[in-house]
Amino acid sequence: MFLKNALRAATALTLVSAAAAQAQTITIATVNNGDMIRMQGYTDQFTEQTGIEVEWVTLEENVLRQRVTTDITTKGGQFDIMTIGMYETPIWGANGWLVPLDDLSAEYDVDDILPAMRNGLSHDGTLYAAPFYGESSMVMYRTDLMEAAGLEMPQAPTWEFIREAAAAMDDPENDINGICLRGKAGWGEGGAFITVTGNSFGARWFDENWTAQFDQPEWSEALNFYVNLMNDYGPEGYATNGFNENLSLFQQGKCGMWIDATVAASFVTNPDDSTVADHVGFALAPNKDGVEKRANWLWAWALAIPAGTQQEDAAKQFIEWATSKDYIELVAENEGWANVPPGARTSLYETPEYQEVPFAQMTLDSINAADPTDPTVDPVPYVGIQFVAIPEFAGIATLVSQEFSAAYAGQQSIEEALEKAQAITTEEMEAAGY
Repeated sequence: MFLKNALRAATALTLVSAAAAQAQTITIATVNNGDMIRMQGYTDQFTEQTGIEVEWVTLEENVLRQRVTTDITTKGGQFDIMTIGMYETPIWGANGWLVPLDDLSAEYDVDDILPAMRNGLSHDGTLYAAPFYGESSMVMYRTDLMEAAGLEMPQAPTWEFIREAAAAMDDPENDINGICLRGKAGWGEGGAFITVTGNSFGARWFDENWTAQFDQPEWSEALNFYVNLMNDYGPEGYATNGFNENLSLFQQGKCGMWIDATVAASFVTNPDDSTVADHVGFALAPNKDGVEKRANWLWAWALAIPAGTQQEDAAKQFIEWATSKDYIELVAENEGWANVPPGARTSLYETPEYQEVPFAQMTLDSINAADPTDPTVDPVPYVGIQFVAIPEFAGIATLVSQEFSAAYAGQQSIEEALEKAQAITTEEMEAAGY
């Protein structure tokens, strides 16, 4: 009897230990961007401090969006932390799909998060995701090529100047494209870029009555300008290029200019990765001459906890660690201030060492210039700059971006792409009851 009881006790202890071990492992879904990859390299330090193991699921942006959306809507429970952004967070928070982050520690200092980021990641004043980094978009350009062309980049360029500069810097014989821009299908990839380009030409997704606007002249002008610019001075196959593809091209010295996320600045100026690190300048995202809106967006890649996770406490510990002031200082100590995750905390931009980083002020200026509540020239019924903050948008915009990418690839005309975009958007919005 004693032996049986001892065996039972040992078995129970083993099961409890196994359960405890299991309880100390969290699974995180994230995007394959450089700052996220860098974060994974420091995860061992988090585990040493807390005893919590971390399993990473690292995915390309379009795949990540699909996987986490499917998981949270079906209550799949695959992830304890999801990397999401300003589009998903307020909608999912309102639906009760995310754990509120309203009890973070005093040391974490939630009030230090930049207001633009905190507001975009909240619903009814409650924070539902913590920003790992924040971004807008801006022009990154080769100062050496600009000088050789006899041009000087304005701090606030127009699209007309961008085309002139692209023509001057384009050098096919030396494998240099005048400009590199996103064309990849996906609402958050090429879809995001062409949406803010549309804003800067006076276009909008919907009028005040939720009527699709792709049949309006502003969209035709914006899309024609973009396609002509890229066909003349962009890289071959630009229809499949997204953030990471263009980053690689720029780092290899194959782009005179690149207009994209401000977060890319640390990578294009890092001499370990970029062949042109010493010749990069920055400017605000462009506008069409006479149009007040610029092609800048507002975004944060943020960490959120799906409701129903069995690892809520451990997940909150990780979020506090990864999005803290201490994490920023950890990266700065090991890799320099230029490589810390930008755009999330006010205190970062008050740090004297960071103020010396050449792109710091332009990043902050670009973020502050973006207003999701006033994204377009004419009035609109929605919030969001490179997206429309309604649940139906992701599906609609993915389809629209596919039609645009087909036009970029020469598979259909611009007019056909716009007609299809108008039809798709109208049909989906009517079906949704707008």
